[in-house]
Formats: sequence, structure tokens, C-alpha cells
Amino acid sequence: MVLWIVAAALMLGAAAFQRLTGPTVSVRGTFEVSGAAYRYRLPRSGWSYEDRRVTIPSPDPETHGALYYKRYRTDDSLTAVPLERDGHTLTASLPRQPAAGKLEYLVVLDGPDGPVGLPGDDATVVIRFKDDVPLVVLLPHVFFMFFMFFAVLFGLRAGLSALLQPATMPRHAWAALALMTVGGMMLGPVVQKLAFGAFWTGFPFGYDLTDNKTLLMWVVWVLACGLLLVRRVSEGQRRGAVLVATIVMTVVYLIPHSLRGSELDYRQLDRAAESAGGASLRP
Repeated sequence: MVLWIVAAALMLGAAAFQRLTGPTVSVRGTFEVSGAAYRYRLPRSGWSYEDRRVTIPSPDPETHGALYYKRYRTDDSLTAVPLERDGHTLTASLPRQPAAGKLEYLVVLDGPDGPVGLPGDDATVVIRFKDDVPLVVLLPHVFFMFFMFFAVLFGLRAGLSALLQPATMPRHAWAALALMTVGGMMLGPVVQKLAFGAFWTGFPFGYDLTDNKTLLMWVVWVLACGLLLVRRVSEGQRRGAVLVATIVMTVVYLIPHSLRGSELDYRQLDRAAESAGGASLRP
């Protein structure tokens, strides 16, 4: 029971870290005007069916500014959208993009103390758009998260067993592999197809980090469980293999969720539009 409590605590800590550090978490910060501090939040996720509103607190009625954006990884010029006053806030909207499309943007306020750039200096924020998530997508996603949560939990428990309770190690290792196979290698691609239009964009077809994370975690557990079946492998080697799989899984899992996720290639999209006789999709 103690080892399960330790494994659960490690799992919850890892899940919280991953969720709070992901690339779709809004950028938060503060800026100062006339000695007063104001908090702001810049979104990094939006829906493909609607423009994404960006709202900044307005220090005073005389402060104005603009939102500047361009399509990510393109040579587009920045497009300026004036901020409009809405009570005590200033707002502007980023134009909706196709699923997996990304925009790079920043906000510049012009107040009594001069220009203030958000998020600061020459930094920009990257926002990714995604399709709506109907129930047919949401349910597989819930099951995917369920299976992956328990896959990592059993993986951590297997690692603790390798160190302290080797008799229970095999069943925990096999449970981790089974859960990861169903959650990561079966439900995961289905969820991605429904949300972003592609089953798999990791190795060998692309560089999607979430897919590659899943693949790496699955492979190390396949190897570790495979060694459990080899008679000539010593008990110490089996325990070492499971421990290595646990360490690799944990390190990989801690990488922020959706980092370098599915990304629309605007240049390819423009070429397709132009070859079809249409206008470029540049703003």
C-alpha cells in the first residue's frame, strides 16, 4: 500500500507539472502604468470556428494600443488591429485559423509612460487553433487520458517494485504496457485524427512531440516486458530494464503536453490555393 501511495503522489505531481507548463497555457504577467501594476493574460489556444478575443486591462481612458499578429513560421508582415475600449478593458480579436493553424502575436499599449509591449521586450505569443470537440471526440479523449494516467501510474509502481518489491514487478510492468498500448497507440491517434485531421504526425511521418513521446514510452515498455520473457536474462537485468523504462517514461512524460504539436504548413496551403487558381490565404 505504501508503494502505491508513493506512486500515486509521483503521478499526480507529474500530471500537474505537465498541465501547468504546456504550450497552450495562457501567458500571464503584469505591466506597470503610472506606478500601478496590472495583470494580463494572453491566450495560446483558440477554436477554428471563431475569432479569438484578446482582452487587456485598461489603466486609464487615455491608454490605447494595438494587437499585432502574423501567421506563424511565415514571412508575412505584421497585421495591426487597433484595441477597442470595452469598459475598463481594451480588446481586439485574432482571426480564426484552420485546425492546427498558428498565429504569432503581441500587444503594444501606448499610455502616459510611453509604449508598453506585452508579453515584454520583443517577445511574442504563439496561439494554436483547433476544431470543436464533439462528443464523439470527447469520449475517446477522456478514455485516452484515463488509460494514459493509469499507464504511468502502473509504470511508476513497476519501477518502485523493481527497487523494493521485485515479486510484484512483472504484473505491474505488463499492466503499464497494456494500458499504454490501448491509450497511447490506439485511442491517441483516433483523438488526434478527430481534433486535428491526422492520425499520426510523429516519427517517421513528422515531428509531433506528443506522438513521439507516446511512441518512446511505449517502446521502452515493450523492451522491458520483452526481457521479462527471456529466460537467460538474470533477475537483476530484468529489474534494471524495468527501472530504466520507468525513468525514461517519467522524464518523457514531464515534457509539457502538446509541445511542438500538430502544425499547419501555411506555405503548402498557399501553394495549394494558388495552384487551384484561388487567391493566397495571406492576410
